[in-house]
Amino acid sequence: MIHKSYLIEDNIDAIQNKLVLIYGENIGLINDLKVKIIEKHKGNKILRFYQEDLLHNQDKIYDEINNNSLFEDKKIIFIDNVNDKILTLIEDVFTKLNNNFIYLFSDLLEKKSKLRNFFEKGKELDIVPCYNDNEITLEKIIRKNLIGCSGLTKTSIDMIIENCTHDRNKINNEINKIKTYFYNKPINIEDVIKLINLREHEDFSEIRDTSISGKKSETNNLLGSTNIQPDKTFYYLNLMNLRFIKLLTVLQNKESLEKSINSLKPPIFWKDKPIFFNQAKLWNTKKLKLALKNSYDVEIKLKANSTLNKSIVLKKYILDICNLASAA
Repeated sequence: MIHKSYLIEDNIDAIQNKLVLIYGENIGLINDLKVKIIEKHKGNKILRFYQEDLLHNQDKIYDEINNNSLFEDKKIIFIDNVNDKILTLIEDVFTKLNNNFIYLFSDLLEKKSKLRNFFEKGKELDIVPCYNDNEITLEKIIRKNLIGCSGLTKTSIDMIIENCTHDRNKINNEINKIKTYFYNKPINIEDVIKLINLREHEDFSEIRDTSISGKKSETNNLLGSTNIQPDKTFYYLNLMNLRFIKLLTVLQNKESLEKSINSLKPPIFWKDKPIFFNQAKLWNTKKLKLALKNSYDVEIKLKANSTLNKSIVLKKYILDICNLASAA
């Protein structure tokens, strides 16, 4: 049975079957669902495996599902990083679960994925796709988790969402920091800015803006003087993508450019509006779609080959975007 993730998030008990696949690009939501599953099975033994471990030693999972002790009602088994390679094992295990539960977790699974199709068609199986959150969902998460905190404003919320590049995992981390820092005192935007480390965000935002504005000399200078951290490459790509998506949203709007920009949610900060306005005049929908395709291609390339130098690949991509921006 295919479930809507937002319904499962509100009611984890809607998952009734013993074999479950939870997958998607929203890692933050997947982690939140893991917490709810653990709470649902409170008191039962939780076992964690990675797919590769089980494929190298399949006896592990059979030993666990066949050997419950007198003191164990059932076992809850988590298997991470799954893909189609585990399907044959899962098809066999499905018939031998006894009283145990198995939850499989994955990131992106394409429509043609055999594992995904197996779960989508199975009547006694549950599958939960976890797609990326929108601004409304993220604002609800922030307000829910910071309920009772005085001084929380829409501006602060938008700033947290933007700085975390719409990533639920990062937002949850920032929420925990804000809860601790503002314990027993009102939230104020100046301290929020310091707390969520906007400086690093602003450093790359400057590179993003010069490249998307087609300023080749400035982009080259910034790439040489800014400390680009390889482990944050996908965070940087996400910042680029979010800007492209906002520009595309504005250009596809039939309203005037100014009205379209003012209607964006979350809004463009006032100091960034002149830059954004000029970028919107420089780009068209065809070039923006090409830029997004290039970005996704770079992400797939880096994920497929961990030996690549992420900094070099990212810098080349940024310069390519700069050239695309300045192209007629």
